Amino acid sequence: AVMHATRTAPARLRTPATAEGYRRTPRARVNRLTRASAAPFYTPATDYVAQKKMLEVGVRTPPLGLGLAALGRPGYINIGHDADIKGKSVDEMRAHAHETLDAAWAMGVRYFDCARSYGASEEFLSSWLQSRNIPNDKCVVGSKWGYTYTADWRVDTDGEAHEVKEHTAENLARQYPQSADLLDPYLRLYQIHSATAQSGVLRNKDVVAELSELKARRGVKIGLTLSGVEQADTLREAMTVTAPDGSKLFDCVQATWNVMEQSAGPALVEAKDAGMEVIVKEALANGRLSSRNPDDTVLPVMEALRALASDFGSAPGRFDSFVYKADSAAIAIAMMQGFQPMVLSGAATPHQVRSNAGALTLLKYLTNAGDAAEGRVREILEMARRDPESYWAERAALEWN
Repeated sequence: AVMHATRTAPARLRTPATAEGYRRTPRARVNRLTRASAAPFYTPATDYVAQKKMLEVGVRTPPLGLGLAALGRPGYINIGHDADIKGKSVDEMRAHAHETLDAAWAMGVRYFDCARSYGASEEFLSSWLQSRNIPNDKCVVGSKWGYTYTADWRVDTDGEAHEVKEHTAENLARQYPQSADLLDPYLRLYQIHSATAQSGVLRNKDVVAELSELKARRGVKIGLTLSGVEQADTLREAMTVTAPDGSKLFDCVQATWNVMEQSAGPALVEAKDAGMEVIVKEALANGRLSSRNPDDTVLPVMEALRALASDFGSAPGRFDSFVYKADSAAIAIAMMQGFQPMVLSGAATPHQVRSNAGALTLLKYLTNAGDAAEGRVREILEMARRDPESYWAERAALEWN
């Protein structure tokens, strides 16, 4: 049984260490590469965490990935982004991205997610993979098409859009070779960026045919990402889309789910049951689930998350020097959901990715605690839940910084 993110009484949480597709990782196999880039003295004990199969491509990875939306360009909507990115030149940001990627790898992260519209994210990731000699069978890379980066490395664009959406077969034919040129042979997943009913992309026969050809000819998995109040409806429509040979087109869905925005939960369970991989983005709500959020109404949620992390991360009789924080708890709660997601860290600094990685061990602690942890998680889900319309209106009002 699974915990559904709805107002109806949820069932028991999953047990990731024993669920299908999960296993424990031997200590000797963890963090061999870039060990020197590991965190300062205190880091989460990620040696014994659940591992999941990712897209059936022969790579096992913890259920934590790294998204590069905040690392590939100087401007983004995350609260406090400006304070995270000190040097804003391309060279400075490339070095900063590499440092953050090093920290993620040292924490066990093996899935990396970028997009054509995330500035230079694909180039930054490509140069890191090559410079660190990462074997292509040891990680999974996903990217996205459908938006074009137009900010030209500016933060203040005088009201012009930072990225422009174009869900056409022509744009797909233009953007996939650009992504593949930078990311092959690591690129295993190509996703429609923010598919919506309004764009009509799921009903565009030329797009469907081109994606089907990529899947058959290049062996790349096909996904879509979701955004907005209609995430669930868009996903259910996507699940009906078929390739010309009659097979299901989409292998993966990436959706926003967090303790504030839980509305896509039931549809994500349906997708998982239908065999789709599930990736969760914005688990920290673009910084709204952080101490940087000036909205006082979030304070009770933050305190509950901090208490959950403290109580179960530092249980009596167990020594763990890592300080588990609210971000670890919010990400761990997302990992606990019945749709068994890969949860993206949106970290913009090495410190943030190390803190986020605490979710991997906290997930184990919460799972082992059984009913005591389940009750606390349910309380947080109930108190934190926002109306989807309000949530997305607030997100749309976030300023690029």
